[in-house]
Amino acid sequence: MRVDMVPSKAIMAHANSEFSTVSNEPINTDTDDDHQLFFVTSYSNFDKLAHGPRGIEAQQSVHVYRFHPSDGSLCLLNITGDAKTVINPAFSRYHPRLNVVYTCTEDCHENGKIFAYKIGADGSLEQFGEPVDAGGTSTCYLTIDRAQKHMLAVNYWDSTLVVIPLDPETGAMLGPIKNTYDPKQGKKMIACAKKDGGVNHSCNDDTTISARQADPHSHALVLDPFVGRVAYVPDLGKDLIREFYYDATEGAICVELNVMPSGLCTGKPDGPRYFEFHPQYNIAYVVNELSSTIAVFEVDRALLNEIHAASKAGEDMSRFKGRSTLRLVQSISTIPGAFPTTMNTCGRICVHKSGRFVVVSNRGHQSITVFKVKSKGSKRGELQNVGCYHTRGETPRHFQFDHSGQYLLVANQDSNSIAVFNFNISNGEIKYSGNEYRVPSPNFVCCCPTYHDDDDTRNASRSDFAAEMMVTTRPQNKVILGSTYDESSSDSEDSTVPVYRGQQDQSLKEELAKAKAEIEELKKLLAEKA
Repeated sequence: MRVDMVPSKAIMAHANSEFSTVSNEPINTDTDDDHQLFFVTSYSNFDKLAHGPRGIEAQQSVHVYRFHPSDGSLCLLNITGDAKTVINPAFSRYHPRLNVVYTCTEDCHENGKIFAYKIGADGSLEQFGEPVDAGGTSTCYLTIDRAQKHMLAVNYWDSTLVVIPLDPETGAMLGPIKNTYDPKQGKKMIACAKKDGGVNHSCNDDTTISARQADPHSHALVLDPFVGRVAYVPDLGKDLIREFYYDATEGAICVELNVMPSGLCTGKPDGPRYFEFHPQYNIAYVVNELSSTIAVFEVDRALLNEIHAASKAGEDMSRFKGRSTLRLVQSISTIPGAFPTTMNTCGRICVHKSGRFVVVSNRGHQSITVFKVKSKGSKRGELQNVGCYHTRGETPRHFQFDHSGQYLLVANQDSNSIAVFNFNISNGEIKYSGNEYRVPSPNFVCCCPTYHDDDDTRNASRSDFAAEMMVTTRPQNKVILGSTYDESSSDSEDSTVPVYRGQQDQSLKEELAKAKAEIEELKKLLAEKA
């Protein structure tokens, strides 16, 4: 392409936004301004896990890749993480504003550790302080609160929830733990770990399920994205969604407000694993690992606002006990009807950044299932199946979209591979890109859209990057950080925590109008040169 035919940066930026015209063809975003890295972790010691991977134990548990959005390929930049020190890192969280990535270790027998790394545009990793004790076993989830002053960690095996202080300027963990919540209330575990004669949590037969559900097993923690005061915790062991009041000022999980069944209460186990909010609707999604279903919940914004107002007024939050902010509106299967659920467990769930699709992985069926989100009428936010797509590997424990939402990277844990797929943002279909990479027992793929140190945008204001991350996550929200509507992910668990932009809708409209005008000028120029 000739230089005089290259679109300006403003046009390219808007071409990648939700406001651009939907196209079936991938957008070429491979510019000097695109410094998108993927931080991939691997299991390194199977004996310490509750489940039983069948791949290769990693000698080094962290890989860093550069992503090329022109063709969806990866270039390996770094292999690190001594398997004896960084043992089974299995969940990672990228800071919303800083080039810092956190990862936590999974171990049934000893407390997990949380590591922080400064990540460079060249893929270099510098450990940032000493690892912090996670206060529980099999650490499986990390969330950063909206003020970026606290990290909330979840420990799967003993089900504890902990809060760790963060330095909001540097992202450094200021441990030790300042708050702990134990749903067992100090009671000992009933079931024993796999190494000690317990069941393999990778299985899904009646005996395994009975043992898995003998104890609580917290699997995630997501703060509501509206007021940031309610924490939602899927408890796989008890088939519940727990709703907690989170005191953001003190950094404390204070009151269990309510418990909600995670499915239709059919008498069969559901096993809630992850919780995701829709970016535009008052809707949340829960993936049930054991029943291979997604539960769709309507979110009570009025009650959330009431809780927020009461918390600001210093009222006793126990008056909200027994009142749920969730109402079940749909349950839908993630696998074909004839396929036995005993042969599958669900992995990750993710809402596409456009809000048009929900995606889930099936471990056993070895597939990614895509659902279209209904956008009109009384069923808005409910799901309609688009299709199931083979992942070209076994046990797709995790997957991640690139920053544009047009590529999907799948971690096939038990076949030791990362496979890259094209994602059609028009109809939700996915196709294999031809790119596949050998990684021992990959369990998590974290997108890290970093910037060079000499990037003018980054030097001008680190908050600009946070603003950009907001736009790609909740484009219809008009709030200011620290105001009325912002928070942490998936993670929701989309690996980058959303931070919300201090820019009003009018400014966005003006930027959009300017970009459209530039596109029209470009079209005229191309027509003249044709």
